[in-house]
Amino acid sequence: MHKHTVASVREAFVSGQESAVDIATAYLNRIKEADKTINAFITVDETQVLEQAKKLDEKRAQGKDLGRLAGVPIALKDNLSTRGLRTTCASKMLENYEPIFNAHVVDRLLAEDAIIIGKTNMDEFAMGATTETSYFGPTLNPISQDRVPGGSSGGSAAAIAADMVPVALGSDTGGSIRQPAAYCGIYGIKPTYGVVSRYGCVAFGSSLDQIGPMGHSVADLATLLSVIAGYDDRDSNCLPEDRPDYLAALQADIKGKKIGILQEMLDAVTNPAIREAVQEAAKIYESLGAEVEICHLDYLEASIPTYYLIATAEASSNLARFDGVRYGLRVEGKDVVSMFKETRHDGFGDEVKRRIMLGTYALSAGYYDAFYLKALRVRRLIQNAFKDLFKTYDVLLTPTAIQVAPALGEHLDAVDAYRQDLLTCPVNLAGLPGLSMPFGELDGLPIGLQLIGDVRGDSTLISFAAALEGQMTEVAQ
Repeated sequence: MHKHTVASVREAFVSGQESAVDIATAYLNRIKEADKTINAFITVDETQVLEQAKKLDEKRAQGKDLGRLAGVPIALKDNLSTRGLRTTCASKMLENYEPIFNAHVVDRLLAEDAIIIGKTNMDEFAMGATTETSYFGPTLNPISQDRVPGGSSGGSAAAIAADMVPVALGSDTGGSIRQPAAYCGIYGIKPTYGVVSRYGCVAFGSSLDQIGPMGHSVADLATLLSVIAGYDDRDSNCLPEDRPDYLAALQADIKGKKIGILQEMLDAVTNPAIREAVQEAAKIYESLGAEVEICHLDYLEASIPTYYLIATAEASSNLARFDGVRYGLRVEGKDVVSMFKETRHDGFGDEVKRRIMLGTYALSAGYYDAFYLKALRVRRLIQNAFKDLFKTYDVLLTPTAIQVAPALGEHLDAVDAYRQDLLTCPVNLAGLPGLSMPFGELDGLPIGLQLIGDVRGDSTLISFAAALEGQMTEVAQ
């Protein structure tokens, strides 16, 4: 099943070359083999998977119309609610929780005949950049198993990179799709905030969270985004307008378009080889008729404290619901207050506790104005800085991360770990779309390039990524 795409798997099923049961079984066997060491999955219910596959085989035999993802196995980050299939957020708090409803994106996938093959490992409640904060143990990078796969969607990225699944969904609050995509050498896109409904995604930072696809190609991203994007009245921040045809964007011409390379983001990377990869990509774009210029983004260094004040403040509010009363872990105490304390003490890991405490502090009386309110004002400055850039440029080109995949345990210091989001979190603060794609290597580890677009510029990102991917494919051949 090496590096199969959505199109190749669907074609094998629709044409009758393979049954859905055969496809699902092949991936299940691959998971059994590879996940003994990688630890990309938290839950795989083989019985449910094969039942889905059998129903699809029956549907094909009856000559019924087949969906855009017919027969395609897909993995879901374990913060996306799945009816009857446990959703843990990689936390002891929800270790045995089974939702009674599906996330909006899950229903969209099932409506297009996808096969939900399992739930992937992640940083606990999406809080981390390495997938090392998971209650179920760290996920390893399939490219080099002494390295992290990134986070918090590290399980989804590792599952794709190890060919345990062709595509997956992740969520991105400050880079959690793009950074693991870069570390694992795959493609990932964080859509414009509001393009994809967040209904059924366990909230971390509600004004920052976005669900998005990950895969082996730009076409994978375009196909999945076409399926999951769209208005949902259960998400009050979901954009109301119709979505463009993302697949059509694969063929769009970029000649005459303008690209800005953010100098401050180039300066932030730790190895010149990463900067050289960005410059090499710029040369390819110029050969395709695009104009490339160096440009500047104010407030980049302010983005990390701004992001971590806003994200932790929202997290402290969102995670207040996990109290042992309604669902999840419950640790008995002598009274209701002690039950709350013991449940949260035992149920949350150290990183989650740290962020809840930071957020609660920032929102507390006497500190709200000095920290949280000031962060909101800086966020507006960052949004305006991007808005000014997009008056001139169609896309911005940067590295995805300041380094290639670090070693396991390399970023144990919290401040050092938080800095890994420097090149991705400004995109979430501004509500913009961002796409990461592999481009070159450093010491055998993949380098990720990031394309940033204007609000609702998701199709533009797909066009630029497809153009670069096409040139890379020609060179490889």
